[in-house]
Amino acid sequence: MKRSTALLATAAACALPGTSLAQDQPSGGGPAGGPVSAPTSVTEPPVKSAQVAGRISLKIRGGQSTRKLRYVARGAAVVVEGSSAPFVQGQVAVLSMYRRGRLVGERRAEIRQRPGGGRVSFRLKLSQRGLLTFVVAHAPTPAQSAFRSRSARVKVIAPRAGQGARGTHVLLLQRGLRRLGFAVPVTGRYDPGTSRAVLAFRKANGLGRTGYASSRVFSLVLRDRGAFRPRFPRAGRHVEFDWSRQLLALIDGGRARRVYHASSGKASTPTVFGTFSFYRKQPGTNSLGMVQSNYFIGGYAIHGYASVPTYPASHGCIRVPIPNAHEIDRQISLGQKISVYR
Repeated sequence: MKRSTALLATAAACALPGTSLAQDQPSGGGPAGGPVSAPTSVTEPPVKSAQVAGRISLKIRGGQSTRKLRYVARGAAVVVEGSSAPFVQGQVAVLSMYRRGRLVGERRAEIRQRPGGGRVSFRLKLSQRGLLTFVVAHAPTPAQSAFRSRSARVKVIAPRAGQGARGTHVLLLQRGLRRLGFAVPVTGRYDPGTSRAVLAFRKANGLGRTGYASSRVFSLVLRDRGAFRPRFPRAGRHVEFDWSRQLLALIDGGRARRVYHASSGKASTPTVFGTFSFYRKQPGTNSLGMVQSNYFIGGYAIHGYASVPTYPASHGCIRVPIPNAHEIDRQISLGQKISVYR
């Protein structure tokens, strides 16, 4: 009995750490008493799953932009879009918003699969003036590493402007009016041409008939709202005069390409209504002070004139400001149609 105990103790002392006695015995197939295979450790490092690298780009829709910055009217909405590649199931994007370097808000949304990668979008209403910086990021997951977009900046503004103003806000106003189809110079200076365009925009949208760009005007223009809607969008290239709003519009391709402040005949000498064709052009200034006249029926014409009030005042013709008369004349051809309506 003592001898058996000693043999077991000796065998235990010969066993390698991390193994058992049973592991020292041959597993079969070899002759009894043959060489013993080297023990194998049971503690192996865990296998790490490979992470896919990715990238994401950021785009902001809404407002108007310069080369350096995007401007949005206070209270307007923007859409922040992220495009990622490659797409991996379960991706979640985090939109972070910073003001003066301080985090002021976060939004999370799942990245949806789209051709060529993934897409995520966030719609935000911006109610506080100032500069905001946006970043979209993807947190690391077992399947994909972390990545983030470049930052994009938006300035929320509530400007007003009138005659003599100049700068970025005026330039944004002019670009927006031009995009909406109103005849306006794009110079960054609030000149008489800009004032006339703002007056036309106000008339088109039922606002007070002045040439001053209020915050309401800026808000509509920066949101691409307030375009002139043609009465006859399928009539091809033609001219429309909306008597109720006292607006002249040059229509092409179903939309207004140029819209002008105008004034029609007063109550005692009203402008005729209907659809007509231009039949005569009279260049220069005639004895009645009519500039670049385009006649569409009898003695009724579109022409430039020194006085173009915000209400009907002519002897039946459609008056336009003299600075606009030459541009209008160049865009009207004989035989072209004009529709005059209430």
